[in-house]
Amino acid sequence: MSVLTLAIESSCDETSAAVLRDGRTVVSNVISSQVPIHRKFGGVVPEVASRHHIEQILPVIDQALEDAQVTLGDIDHIAVTYGPGLVGALLVGVAAAKGLSFATGIPLVGVHHMEGHIFANFLAHPELEPPFMSLVVSGGHTMIVLVKDYESFEILGQTRDDAAGEAFDKIARVMGYPYPGGPHIDRLAKEGNPHAMNFPKALNESGNYDFSFSGLKSAVLNYLNEAKMKGLAINDADLAASFQRAVVEVLVDKTRQAAREYGQDIITIAGGVSANSGLQEAMAQMCQEEGFTYYGPDKILSTDNAAMIGCRGYYMAKAGKFSGLRLNAKPSLPIGTNMWKG
Repeated sequence: MSVLTLAIESSCDETSAAVLRDGRTVVSNVISSQVPIHRKFGGVVPEVASRHHIEQILPVIDQALEDAQVTLGDIDHIAVTYGPGLVGALLVGVAAAKGLSFATGIPLVGVHHMEGHIFANFLAHPELEPPFMSLVVSGGHTMIVLVKDYESFEILGQTRDDAAGEAFDKIARVMGYPYPGGPHIDRLAKEGNPHAMNFPKALNESGNYDFSFSGLKSAVLNYLNEAKMKGLAINDADLAASFQRAVVEVLVDKTRQAAREYGQDIITIAGGVSANSGLQEAMAQMCQEEGFTYYGPDKILSTDNAAMIGCRGYYMAKAGKFSGLRLNAKPSLPIGTNMWKG
């Protein structure tokens, strides 16, 4: 008999609900994006995000159930993101999930947002099984994770300051492009010369799998300020291509080194930045050179969505990792934590 999961995601600026069958089949996946709302502010405003989550959470859940042609009575468990993320935004999803669980008696599963991103690959590639190496790159996180099995993860390295997605957005903003900036940099980079400028790549020594993008960001800002003071013309396409090359080369090279050291020949990428075409092309080329099997992202599943949370929640439920009604939002939450117990 099929197992149905109702999943809820509200960690940042997307309100999403989904219904999954047996953890790997997406029956419905409804996403209400706040990007147009936050664009005028140049980034996500936490209080504004929370208010819109409150307005959208129940209609989105209702729509997901309707699209799946099921009722709450058909649902076997409820999966919800409880961290990391914006605490006010997380609380909206957690409160909704807890309320439904309390009212119906349906078991509750608290899901780590970044583990959800990794598990999005299971939805895009039904044949994928652990173990594998995953590069997770988003607006708030950048890390290399060894996925040993469905319930065992080892972080091999992560950012010490800015995440890759944050760097993309900040550079795009100072160049005069609206939020979110990543797609604008990606588009411009296709038209520019990636070797026009040489920007620094930090922590580039062998065996170090941590990341740092604050120095790169400062170097680009210094370049822009110097050009402005000297009255020099700036080629946006060349700047974007050179900046993107500096980020992508570090991400790909560290993933290559980690895969070699840990004997992994299956590579996935996850998170919002995984939608970047330059990163996808470079990762695919590296995997071809190394003889690795590469699983690229699905565009819809790369961004924040409830389907990925449902997939992770399904495997947690199979492992008996249910949460109680004491589950609370955890804005800072390490991968592999057992705080899902509430």
